Amino acid sequence: MHVSGILAALLVGLLAGWLAHIITGGRGGLIGNLIVGLLGSIVGGFIANILGIYWYGIIGSTLIATLGAVILLFIFGAANNRRAV
Repeated sequence: MHVSGILAALLVGLLAGWLAHIITGGRGGLIGNLIVGLLGSIVGGFIANILGIYWYGIIGSTLIATLGAVILLFIFGAANNRRAV
């Protein structure tokens, strides 16, 4: 992967993490949003692949990564609420 590909992946991850935090009402800094977005892109890509959904380009990658990040934040939120009970 070239440097431009890595930078694009980081940008998509950052944007997806930020959008996921806005959607779920969470809080997070720059690094937290980046980590959530990058992990969300893995989760979203896995789910999209299972469902046979293929999106290309920056917009498609961002949508899939955001969906994965929202799912990831939902799972973490549910796990934290269950642990607190």
